[in-house]
Amino acid sequence: MVKRRVDKGVEGMESLVCRNPKAAKRYEIEERLEAGMVLQGSEVKSLRLRRADLEGAYAAIDGGELFLHKMHIAPYEQAGPHFNHEPKRKRKLLVKKREIEKLHGRLTAKGYTLVPLQCYFKNGVAKVQLGLGKGKRVGDERESIKAKAELREARDAMKQVKG
Repeated sequence: MVKRRVDKGVEGMESLVCRNPKAAKRYEIEERLEAGMVLQGSEVKSLRLRRADLEGAYAAIDGGELFLHKMHIAPYEQAGPHFNHEPKRKRKLLVKKREIEKLHGRLTAKGYTLVPLQCYFKNGVAKVQLGLGKGKRVGDERESIKAKAELREARDAMKQVKG
């Protein structure tokens, strides 16, 4: 058995659990939002061991409440079969009603979606950062690659001038 270091976080500090690297490539994020998560005990323990994945996850509004779908949190081995959780269950997100209404208005617009960007602990509480984004097209991806290349070339030119 491999021992893993459990990071409970320092008061006032953030401790990153997992990140969604494909979100920035697939979506153009316009707005970010932090939400708390309603979790079971075994889910919290698995998150502290960083055994979670946001790939393929999304957030949606159901019945006036915000839920996170398809986020994978691995079962906690020490919990046993009876006290464990379902890995990809629907999890409720804690957001103010005013923010949900504002998001609902934006999500009805064509092409917008709520994508989880990262999951972390803040002051000992599990949080997820959501991004309101619009899906990129193939051409948009090429343009962003081209812009990064131009920025890199400009930095290299500045280094040569200084040196």
